[in-house]
Amino acid sequence: MADRKHTSPNNRKKADQPKPPLSDQRRRPFRFRDFLRTLGPGLITGASDDDPSGIGTYSQAGAQLGYGIGWTMLLTFPLMAAIQEISARVGRVTGHGIAGNVCRHYSMWLLNVVVALLFIANTINIAADLGAMADATKLLIGGHGMLYVVAFGVISVTAQIFLDYKRYVSVLKWLTLSLFAYVGALAFAHISWSQALMGVLVPQFTWSADYFTTIVAIFGTTISPYLFFWQASQEAEDQRVDVTKQPLIDKHYGAQKEFHRIRADTILGMAFSNLIALSIMVTAAATLHAAGKTDIQTRRKPPKRCARSRARSRKSFLRSAS
Repeated sequence: MADRKHTSPNNRKKADQPKPPLSDQRRRPFRFRDFLRTLGPGLITGASDDDPSGIGTYSQAGAQLGYGIGWTMLLTFPLMAAIQEISARVGRVTGHGIAGNVCRHYSMWLLNVVVALLFIANTINIAADLGAMADATKLLIGGHGMLYVVAFGVISVTAQIFLDYKRYVSVLKWLTLSLFAYVGALAFAHISWSQALMGVLVPQFTWSADYFTTIVAIFGTTISPYLFFWQASQEAEDQRVDVTKQPLIDKHYGAQKEFHRIRADTILGMAFSNLIALSIMVTAAATLHAAGKTDIQTRRKPPKRCARSRARSRKSFLRSAS
């Protein structure tokens, strides 16, 4: 006993604490490629928010209200990030989507009401998206719009049924890059950057029905219920196809790391979504609103009117280029 070394209380406390695993001690260096691999549900969900119907809403908002509507993107970003992170955590912790959790913890009538409302909203949204893509294709190459609607619908359903889940997710992640075209469009528009920045940082209110209707449309487009279901379901689906992943409610180890991943993925995805939306608004404000066009017409307007619009657009472009 006399030969035993004297240890202070602090040393004894440190000795009693469990040592972290060796794998945790040897932390891997940060690699950008590994970070990109962790992105998935949040990035894809954010990109899906900028669907054709959403693009139409943002374009109409920019054309109608100009630069002064940009502050809505700054306001909706933390709201989007918070609700989407909650949805993602629900899927990762339980291993089920929102509908699956409602089924397990609430009455059946509530589940039927929620799913019915989501089904109606998704049906209308998908129809608007297919119609917008068909109209855009017809403007580019001509043809019958209904054929394009059917073609896009068949392609989408076929990809979901026959593509492997991991391959399908990889395709969706790469397709998000196409949205940067709206950021590139800023370089071709004559933008007043001081007004655009002022519109983002300083809200400008107009007490009119059209103004508040547009605000409601922006909020409804940006924070959509189907996005909650989407991200939660994709987190649950990732666990189904990856045997190394288990619901955190059953396996608590690594929960903090997963929550950090979900937060980074969600924040980046929602920031990307709002950046694209803001680019669309600013471009529409610099082109349509500046030219006095505050109401976006569809491709179904009369041909003579289309020709006059195209002629004026060409003249405006040539004047800005010179």
